[in-house]
Amino acid sequence: MSNNEKSQATRIVDAMYNNDPYSKWMGIIRLEDGPGISKLQMTVRSEMLNGFSIAHGGITYALADSALAFASNAHGIHAVSIETSISHVKKVVEGDVLTTYVEERNLTAKTGLYYITVFNQNGEEVAHFKGTVFRTGKPWEIRD
Repeated sequence: MSNNEKSQATRIVDAMYNNDPYSKWMGIIRLEDGPGISKLQMTVRSEMLNGFSIAHGGITYALADSALAFASNAHGIHAVSIETSISHVKKVVEGDVLTTYVEERNLTAKTGLYYITVFNQNGEEVAHFKGTVFRTGKPWEIRD
């Protein structure tokens, strides 16, 4: 990936993140942006827990969904999710630091298929997310 592609991808994700109050509320930190790439990190807080004192399933889902949005849109074409699913494989508790790893499995002019693994601070897999996006054909126009 050229520096220009990475710069454009970062500018797109900047525009998305700056207009995304939910990702900000979650405390998401962007570690790496790029076409098909989105490494995100966040720490689970007490208000993110459910009645079992573990993270609400929507927390890992939302983290992975943000990674899907950023990775798929960073190619420069508006992309929206059309199908997603998640499997929770290990409980997440307050204080856990979660990180996403995105695999872009297929990319065409109209769709993209992504597998996103969410890891805790110990490198243990806590969730597996699969997302399909529709690529609208509309280019991102980012003005300086």
